[in-house]
Amino acid sequence: MSDRIRLSAEIAPEQAGQRLDQALAALFPDYSRSRLQQWVRAGAVRVDGRAVTRPNIKVVGGEAVTVDAELERAPEVAAEDLPLRIVHEDEALLVIDKRAGLVVHPAAGNWAGTLQNALLHHAPELAAIPRAGIVHRLDKDTSGLLVVARTLAAHQSLVAQLAERSMSRRYLALVQGTMTAGGTVDAPLGRHPVDRKRQAVLRSGGRPAVTHYRIAERFPAHTLLDVKLETGRTHQIRVHMAHIRHPIVGDPVYGGRPRLPKGAGEALRAALQGFRRQALHAAELGLVHPLTGEACRWQAPLPEDFAALLAALRGDAGDAS
Repeated sequence: MSDRIRLSAEIAPEQAGQRLDQALAALFPDYSRSRLQQWVRAGAVRVDGRAVTRPNIKVVGGEAVTVDAELERAPEVAAEDLPLRIVHEDEALLVIDKRAGLVVHPAAGNWAGTLQNALLHHAPELAAIPRAGIVHRLDKDTSGLLVVARTLAAHQSLVAQLAERSMSRRYLALVQGTMTAGGTVDAPLGRHPVDRKRQAVLRSGGRPAVTHYRIAERFPAHTLLDVKLETGRTHQIRVHMAHIRHPIVGDPVYGGRPRLPKGAGEALRAALQGFRRQALHAAELGLVHPLTGEACRWQAPLPEDFAALLAALRGDAGDAS
């Protein structure tokens, strides 16, 4: 099934010289650049009343743009009997230790096998809660803790705690390079102006984003960080660490491809080259319980692959000394 979507906007003067698809992506950020390109090629986009079919034409600014296209509906999310690591469960909420590689919400290319599918099987009443009660997310290849509301009242409470920045989230992140001190990254984030699947630090138009970090352990060419989020933007830690030139190990999107320290032993070389995801783990979650008002805190141990990578770094550092 599909829905008809109709959009209209005016191309800003400062967008003069941009490709049409680039200008459209800025005007309609809820839609991917690739989808907008498809609509252009299908003749669903008009510029000053004239249908255009080439997404690479240049705009001059001031043009009236309209989009009249079919938007495919997402299929209904099905309950699936999938394993869940449940850290805590009561009548108001669930705390899940998500494994790396598990997608949180269904989306194009991942309509099944997600955390949401598993939650709907475990607790069918979540079908009545927005997004099956999931109030914050973790990237597919990030492991660790997230909370799920089981009632509308709990959902409202948890969403408010996120908005008020009173929910605490602590991560462990292994980054490239040796850092000398902790600090704070205060840099607004938004969609990358060219690659719409990525996020970027934006000088203007970005949403406030603040990340605090301190050093947990140093290695010859890497640093383990204890990271606390003040805000929770998409890819926030990954983008902020790359912004300060210390990308997260194993993150191919933001520059964390393995860098071998000089003189690295074979064990460390194999561990770094074999680590196929970002080394980021949501280790601790704190919140006020929606029913009892009690301050609650949960922790999740490092997954085996992350722990093994740290062991290899420690072993190599010991050999070097």
